[in-house]
Amino acid sequence: MRVGVVGVQGDVSEHVDAVRQAMKEAGISGDAFTVRRPPDLAKVDALTMPGGESTTISKLLVKFGLFDDIVRRAEEGMPILGTCAGCILLAKEGDSEVSKTETRLLGLMDMAVDRNAFGRQRESFESEIEVSVLDAPFRGVFIRAPEITRTWGRCVPIGTLQGKTVLARQGHLVGAAFHPELSGDLRIHKWFLALI
Repeated sequence: MRVGVVGVQGDVSEHVDAVRQAMKEAGISGDAFTVRRPPDLAKVDALTMPGGESTTISKLLVKFGLFDDIVRRAEEGMPILGTCAGCILLAKEGDSEVSKTETRLLGLMDMAVDRNAFGRQRESFESEIEVSVLDAPFRGVFIRAPEITRTWGRCVPIGTLQGKTVLARQGHLVGAAFHPELSGDLRIHKWFLALI
């Protein structure tokens, strides 16, 4: 199994480490590596899109020729886990900030996001999330985190915090408003790997 981590901006190395450790603990043979160019993307079975700055990541995906290829691969069935900024980019609808910054969304999941719903950097926090696909709550790390404000079609909420959707799934696509790679808990990564 080969899992790519979009490596244009954001907490890339943390995702690579988390995926590698999740594979090891789950007894899965494979590797995780950064994806910066289309030839890198062509080699992967699944993709994770890390947190960072969504506008910057979007522009760099276009600049490096990855944007359209990610959309095509997702439509062909490649699993994608998008966290924080990656979650924003997976959405079909953004908020006024997304419009104002002219951030181009991948538009793969039937959901709408509010980009900085949980506050700015200084308002970062950790909290227990109820996750329907896990056997116990998950401690999420929220850093300038978005909220999934609405889902429709095939997209369903699978994780909530104080009644707000922070984790959603649409078949092989998963959007997390928080940073599972920073929690020290690999259950979401292991669950994602099982989708591949």
